Amino acid sequence: MKRTQSTENRLPDSREHGQISRRSFMQTMLMSGFGLSRLNGLGTVRSFSAQVSRPLSVAYQDWITPLHPGIFDVHAAFPDLLFLNEIPNFADAQNGSSPWDIYVGVTPFADIAALVESGVIEPWDDYIPAEIIEDIIPSIREEGSIDGKLYSWPFLVDVVVQSYNANVITRAGLADMPPTTWDEYLDNASAVVESGAAPIGCSFDPNGWRSLVAIAHTFSTDVYYTLEGDTTPLFDFTHPAAIQALEVMKQMLVHSTMPTANGSQYVSDEQVFESQAVGYYVTDHNAPLRFANLWDDPSALRLAAIPSGGTNSTVFWTTGACLFKNGQNKEIAAAYMQSLTYDERIWRDSIAGTETLHTGQLPPYQSLYAVWEENPPEWLLSNPWVELVREQIEVAKAIPNHTFGVRQFVIAKPHWENYLLGSESDPLVAMQAAKDAVVAAIQREG
Repeated sequence: MKRTQSTENRLPDSREHGQISRRSFMQTMLMSGFGLSRLNGLGTVRSFSAQVSRPLSVAYQDWITPLHPGIFDVHAAFPDLLFLNEIPNFADAQNGSSPWDIYVGVTPFADIAALVESGVIEPWDDYIPAEIIEDIIPSIREEGSIDGKLYSWPFLVDVVVQSYNANVITRAGLADMPPTTWDEYLDNASAVVESGAAPIGCSFDPNGWRSLVAIAHTFSTDVYYTLEGDTTPLFDFTHPAAIQALEVMKQMLVHSTMPTANGSQYVSDEQVFESQAVGYYVTDHNAPLRFANLWDDPSALRLAAIPSGGTNSTVFWTTGACLFKNGQNKEIAAAYMQSLTYDERIWRDSIAGTETLHTGQLPPYQSLYAVWEENPPEWLLSNPWVELVREQIEVAKAIPNHTFGVRQFVIAKPHWENYLLGSESDPLVAMQAAKDAVVAAIQREG
């Protein structure tokens, strides 16, 4: 259920699909014309001849298959495959009794450090063909790795961008062009409201990794620090770029509320974008594609690089698959992931959309983009935003894979919101409290 909430209260965590919180912790190639022989040097799929005592078993986080139903077509190549559409019981994996080979649903910064530390997963390196490792976009390969080992086989790529409704922007008397700086963005958002083109000028996802981090990266990507005795960086909430990002969000919030008889209310970012009640929107690129697909005129959607604070960077993450250490079908598991992640039907449906769905998540492989650039299919030509998002992957930075990777933002959020919502007037005081709260939580866990 979508929520409406007064700005006197906390901003809601609105994303139901695509959510990357941990929640409870956690011989055939079917490519529909995209066979490996066309991918310039990728090896053949590994044989299914290994002797195993049970079929391949794959668990998915439950939001993935509804957004990518072509996954079930891939399953046709894997007879007797066991499928679970929910997060598996990782406690079973810790005691060695889990029946699952693969879990598709890990986001590296949110999941893999804790999974590696718990000992329930192992790297893919001994099973994934070397050609595929080399085919992964380098920044994505780094994102899914710890100590040089690939623990998350990447599947779906998301990048934080800006989007806008061209019909709203035109009614506001603004050019159908994306703002390139935060000052221009905020001025345009104000013009949307003042002109009456829409009740809300701009909106942003309230989760820190989709807003605070992305905006901070536009000012500097050097916004991480390492605690004494630690080896993996954390987000530095007191870094000048983080403070600048919070100040931008404060100004965005002014244009993100809707006047009511009971005062101003913050309305869910997803709700206002889907209902065409907002001009501009900052979040991961798949969200506006999904919601604009419900508009009476989806062609009014525009995607663009997030406004620049000087670096032209942003944040990205992937959703991928981890390999259970006690799984029985590791060679076949690699064959499955190879088949899944190179399947053109999945990418065609994600990029071009279907009659009922437009997901927009992108593949992690250099070779796919190279083939498409050389001989672009019609469904790609009609979606020019792909090139824009692909370019953003090159400049975006991933969040480091700390065991508190996502929790640091959950812990810190109430503190930085004290500044956004007015109970704290000094952004540095709010962000110091956020940083201190994260450090205290880490120290409590030892």
